Amino acid sequence: MPLIDTNTMQRLAGQLGTNPAGIYQDDNGRRYYVKTLESQAHARNEMMAAKLYQLAGAPTLIYLHTNAPDQIATEWVELDKKCIAHLSESERKQAQHWFAVHAWTANWDAAGFNGDNQGVVDSKVLTLDVGGALAFRAQGDPKGKAFGTRVDELDVLRHDAGNPHAVKLFADMSADDIKQSIMVVTRIPDEQIRQVIIDSGGSQALAEKMVARKADMAGRLPVNF
Repeated sequence: MPLIDTNTMQRLAGQLGTNPAGIYQDDNGRRYYVKTLESQAHARNEMMAAKLYQLAGAPTLIYLHTNAPDQIATEWVELDKKCIAHLSESERKQAQHWFAVHAWTANWDAAGFNGDNQGVVDSKVLTLDVGGALAFRAQGDPKGKAFGTRVDELDVLRHDAGNPHAVKLFADMSADDIKQSIMVVTRIPDEQIRQVIIDSGGSQALAEKMVARKADMAGRLPVNF
């Protein structure tokens, strides 16, 4: 598919999140949500995170490449539900199944500032934005040493009072639920992780960090949560 070029599209609406963005429509009536991020590195980071989510099998929006290196585009979809507060019990279970993917990728914004980063389309729960995963915060600030090889997010996403919507979504997971979620990540072959990161323009150091984070999670499996 050709690169998304907002200069050739009609802008229909403005941003829905914290980054400058808009809803655009091409000549064929297809709509896209396009964000302009702080840097090319932040945009590359989000695309890489999306590919890691896909590698794990975690549902996201469909990400597309753009002609502007600091932009990220996704296909526009009409959501049936837009907030974790509206999820049914079965939908909450769906969202919780991918908890460890959020933790592995250090997606501190997994639930969203207002609980609005989990949505439902055709009975499937999607993570709507992965811009807060890996090396950058959602608004573009580098995480630095806070993004290391130890996956503290396994605890933080369930207990941090400063992230109340994540706590609301994940705190009541049972030990077995958490272990099953961790196994979603630990079954991914190391070489596939490395390949996705390198193919997405990431560094060898990041590839090894993500393999190490997976190993850290595997080491937590015998522990009671």
